[in-house]
Amino acid sequence: MLAIFLKTLPFFALIATGYLAARTRFFSAEATAYLTKFVFYFALSAMLFGFAANLSLGAIFDWNFVAAYLLASLFIYAIAFAVGLFRGISIEEAAVEAQCAVIGNVGFLGIPMLVLLLGPQAAGPLLLVLAIDLIVFSSLITLVITTRRQGTLSPALVRILFIGLCKNPMIVAITLGLGWGASGLAVPVPVNEYLTTLGAAATPCALFAIGASLAGRSAERAGVASWLAFCKLVLHPGAVAVLAFGVFTVEPFAAAVMVVAAALPVAGNVYILAAHYGVAPQRVSTAILISTAVSIVTVTFVVAQVGR
Repeated sequence: MLAIFLKTLPFFALIATGYLAARTRFFSAEATAYLTKFVFYFALSAMLFGFAANLSLGAIFDWNFVAAYLLASLFIYAIAFAVGLFRGISIEEAAVEAQCAVIGNVGFLGIPMLVLLLGPQAAGPLLLVLAIDLIVFSSLITLVITTRRQGTLSPALVRILFIGLCKNPMIVAITLGLGWGASGLAVPVPVNEYLTTLGAAATPCALFAIGASLAGRSAERAGVASWLAFCKLVLHPGAVAVLAFGVFTVEPFAAAVMVVAAALPVAGNVYILAAHYGVAPQRVSTAILISTAVSIVTVTFVVAQVGR
């Protein structure tokens, strides 16, 4: 486990570097926003396209994989949602808390870190996890909150969900990459070198941006946030492991990658959605802070366990 910890430590050290740079105001909030935009729209998208273009949908898509991850995630989502309602909070708040319990930082942290830790073959399962998170759960929280506020499910809402997915650069990059791979055409050498060079910036910049964005978050409602961090770091990977290894016949390496992806801390885009809808943004912010800090230990432990 110590050897794995030493391998994961540089990645979290990059997060800490970004945190200190922003905390000391050497790196401004505006600079963090632009760095995040660069990673989101350019570096990470180039990396995702490069991975997807060298894969075929048939090679990465597996119904058992999808069923194991989706059902386990929905189970933990339901637990967090029910606990929230039991505490007397609104349906909108319960939906946001449930989102914290199952949406990990696969894009900015998982793909850059786990591809280097576990090898390029981890890209396929990670892309599938990311697609499920973005398509199913990002749509689900929008559906719950908007329907609750409007009182009905309208065609306009479905159109908004579809347009939102089409505008997400990660979804676009994965779709275009898989489309290129399905064509059977090789990526031209200059284009491939361009994507490789641009995509190489994703890992350090994404991790630095995570840390810098954490520096601007305030900690409130630590009790509830700690519960949400527990759901994300312990219950979620535990449920995924049970279904992936014990119920569904998922290829062992893909199952291991899926479990580690489930063990990642709460994603920053949950805060973006919470802030957009004005639903418990500080609670989400604290859950991101706590889960990211604790994940230094928990992710190392999970990697060590699935490595066996």
